[in-house]
Amino acid sequence: QVQLVESGGGLVQAGGSLRLSCAASGSIFSINAMGWYRQAPGKQRELVADITRGGTTHYADSGKGRFTISRDNAKNTVYLQMNSLEPEDTAVYYCNAEGVTYKRGSYYFTGSDYWGQGTQVTVSS
Repeated sequence: QVQLVESGGGLVQAGGSLRLSCAASGSIFSINAMGWYRQAPGKQRELVADITRGGTTHYADSGKGRFTISRDNAKNTVYLQMNSLEPEDTAVYYCNAEGVTYKRGSYYFTGSDYWGQGTQVTVSS
């Protein structure tokens, strides 16, 4: 009933910018927190940034000063603006939603975690 779809990935040169988007669909009532994670080949998935429904943000050191996370609660969408990209940023970026309350029939359900399919970001030197 709840799906996350990322978009905006692609190939850019070092120093360039990309803006990732992730839209949650379904009969969603609310989402507690949304975030972006990434996974490079041979490495574990790591947090990039997350944001609460109230707008509190948190960034991993890797993206501080270069990345900006934001969300539109009305659209159930989270964004990641990435500037000054480096080859080290190359990875598959995944969208995450935590604490998603949705309606099915006459009932409300809350799921802990939902993930998108991922979008590839490649930064060339």
